[in-house]
Amino acid sequence: MKPRLQTSLGQQLVMTPQLRQAIRLLQLSAIELEAELATAVESNPLLDWTETSASASTADDAPPAPASEEREAQLPDSEWGPNDGETWYERIGPVDHGDDNPVAEQVAELESLHDHLLWQLHLSHLSPRDRIIGVTLIEAIEDDGYLREPLEAIAASLAPGLDAGDEEILTVLHQIQRFDPVGVGARNLGECLRLQLETVPEDTPGKPLAHRLANGPLERLPRVGVAGLAAELKLDPGEVDTAVQLLRSLDPRPGAQIGAIANDTYVAPDVVIWRQHGVWRAALADGMRPKVSIHRGYEGMIRHASAADASYLRGHLQEARWLLKSLEARGDTLLKVARCLLRQQAGFLEFGDSALRPLTLREVAAEVGLHESTVSRAIARKYARTPRGTVPLRAFFASGIDTGGGGEASSTAIQSMIRQLIEAENPRKPLSDARLAETLKATGVPVARRTVAKYREAMGVPSSQDRVRMG
Repeated sequence: MKPRLQTSLGQQLVMTPQLRQAIRLLQLSAIELEAELATAVESNPLLDWTETSASASTADDAPPAPASEEREAQLPDSEWGPNDGETWYERIGPVDHGDDNPVAEQVAELESLHDHLLWQLHLSHLSPRDRIIGVTLIEAIEDDGYLREPLEAIAASLAPGLDAGDEEILTVLHQIQRFDPVGVGARNLGECLRLQLETVPEDTPGKPLAHRLANGPLERLPRVGVAGLAAELKLDPGEVDTAVQLLRSLDPRPGAQIGAIANDTYVAPDVVIWRQHGVWRAALADGMRPKVSIHRGYEGMIRHASAADASYLRGHLQEARWLLKSLEARGDTLLKVARCLLRQQAGFLEFGDSALRPLTLREVAAEVGLHESTVSRAIARKYARTPRGTVPLRAFFASGIDTGGGGEASSTAIQSMIRQLIEAENPRKPLSDARLAETLKATGVPVARRTVAKYREAMGVPSSQDRVRMG
């Protein structure tokens, strides 16, 4: 074999630093992008924040001005117009006009249930030993306020550092059950209701009977109703109804009162969607437009700087231009995908989940001329502000099932149909999964009973047996 030179022609994708930067920026959320820009401005002297003058800002009674062809039409349709003194996007949620992003929404982090209980524990007059037991009990209390761990398991978790018996643990638990919210630390629904009844005035009508019902008979109420329960207890139905109404006024999940939205995070919509003269339109939110620019002062110094300084400034100038180009490409891609979703899912915005049609990444990628992975990055952790609220862009996608009429129905639309059927059912004779499947099939959506059961469980709806209500 003799060595020889040979030329060949081929294509190869090279991941340049600029391409890597564009891909990384595309998949960042709005908050992450803000942090990325802050880091870039801090490290690159050729980058500077863009100051937006008051005259250039969008009027309060108009949605963000879209780019190019949509700039001439800035007022929303009359149905969401400012005729009643507020804009449609102000009705959807709070708007902080003092922030850099006027359509950003922030939810303050609340105190969790465990923190709330620990704070009360440290303020109580308990011995150090009882406090150790109390901390262990509080850690075992779930977010709804119930203690489902048996006392034997609590004792085992305390050992070998502390040897405590069931009676000692139960004594500390009774102290915790007096904390706020009332009913916390209960081991079952009956105990939870009894703890709350203790705070009700003694002269409250129906309190003695309500306490009696909470000890057991209440569990049969959904099946036999008030009349049946009164017959079993040989009491007057009116007296039983008064006690039942008192029990229904109590909170079966006391822990949910504290830290109900503690896990909510700061959400900044990337896209604003509104309807203008009957046409759905989309534009980038104000905060998603590039807020950085090239520092003209440092750019002008390049011609007069020394060779070393000029090389340093030119390097940072090139990085700044790459960043601005990547930001522009990110915005164009995001807007292109959002407008495609508008064309495909206008019914979803008009009528809700029941009108959501099946849509996949492949369909959107084929329409906008991008790769599926690019579309996936473009919608990852991105949100759109719509007249129906702030929703993730992934909410516009759904798998589908063939219908009897030759079309398709999305899984989200089928879940919405199931929910509507359950809400309209007779509470005395709720619809079974088989009956729901038959009803959907009659409307042209053939789904199996096990599919209905899967969707029902995914929505957190109990079975037909657990939905029986006789009262």
